[in-house]
Amino acid sequence: MPANHLQQQLEELHKQLAQNPPENEEDRESLVLLARDIELQLAAQPVTTPDASLIDGVNLAVERFEVSHPTLAGSLRNIMQSLANMGI
Repeated sequence: MPANHLQQQLEELHKQLAQNPPENEEDRESLVLLARDIELQLAAQPVTTPDASLIDGVNLAVERFEVSHPTLAGSLRNIMQSLANMGI
């Protein structure tokens, strides 16, 4: 069930990126890569060892977009919480 919830959150993130992307190409690319990494981790279920770099990446993205894209940052926070709930 948590994996389904995370998948829905990732779909929401993709929608937000399509509707209101960051102005900077580097920021857009980093979010696309982060989403891809999360999807790869999700596909690798069950997780044998938590990926701290993935959580760190999501956390850094939240901090980066907190002011400029608060809705996007909120979605990233939800994704981070789902990952934590799944033990990732």
